[in-house]
Amino acid sequence: MTEVVANAHRDPRRKLDAAAVAGRPTRHRRAAAFQLYVLGASAVFIAMAVIAHYVAYFPMDLTITRAVQGIHGDAFHRLMYGMSWIGYMPQADVIVAVTVLAAYLAGLRWEAVTTVFAASAVGIGALVKMVVTRPRPTPDLVHVLRELHSTGFPSGHVLGFTAFTGFLAFLAFTLLKASRWRTLLLVALGLLIAMMGLSRIDQGAHWFSDVMGAYVLGSLWLVLTIRLYRWGKPRFFVDQPVAAETPAPPAAGIGAR
Repeated sequence: MTEVVANAHRDPRRKLDAAAVAGRPTRHRRAAAFQLYVLGASAVFIAMAVIAHYVAYFPMDLTITRAVQGIHGDAFHRLMYGMSWIGYMPQADVIVAVTVLAAYLAGLRWEAVTTVFAASAVGIGALVKMVVTRPRPTPDLVHVLRELHSTGFPSGHVLGFTAFTGFLAFLAFTLLKASRWRTLLLVALGLLIAMMGLSRIDQGAHWFSDVMGAYVLGSLWLVLTIRLYRWGKPRFFVDQPVAAETPAPPAAGIGAR
C-alpha cells in the first residue's frame, strides 16, 4: 500500500486515478446496467428499417417537423443550426480526434482506442442508407434549409452522436466517482444527443422516424462498443496510468490443473 501511494505522488495521472476513478467492482456493475438499457432500445431497429424502406414518411413525421419548425424564436433556430453544423465534416472529425488524443494523453489509452471504434458508427449508417433508400424531406412538404442528395434513414448526424457521445457518457458513468460534476457532465452529454436529433428535424434534413431509427442503431453500436471495451480492457493496456484493470486469466490449456 505504501508503494502504491508513493507511485501516485510521483505520477499525477495515478493520483487522478486514486482520487476520481471508481473501483473495479463499481465500474463493472455500472457497465452491465448501461448495456441492458441500450440493448432493450436496440431490438426494434430492424422493424423500423423495413418499414422505412416502403414508407417515405408518416403523418406523424410531417406533424412533428412542422411543429418544430413553427417554434418562434431566432435563438432556438440558431442553436439548432449550430448543433447540425458540428455534425458535418470536417468539424465532426476534429471533435473526435481531439477527444481521442485528450483521453490517450490523460492515461486512458484503451478508452481512447474504443472511442475511435464508437465514432466509426457513421460507416454502418452509410451502409444502411444504401439498403433502405428512403428519401429525405422535400421543400414542397416542409422547410428544407440545405438540400442533401443522400438518402434519409437513418440520420448520420444522430447516429454518430449517439454512438460517440453515448460512449463518452458510458465512460463518465462507469469510471468517475459519483459527484455533482459527474452528474452535470452526464446531463450535458444527454442534452447534446437529444438536441442533435431535434436539430436535424428543424433543419428539414430528416423526418422524426429517421432520427428515431438513428437513435436505436446508435444504441446498438454503443452496445457493441461497450462489449468491445469490456472484453479488451483486461487484455490490453492493463498497466495504463489511469483506470488500470486486472489482467484476464489465461485460457485453460491441455496441461491446466
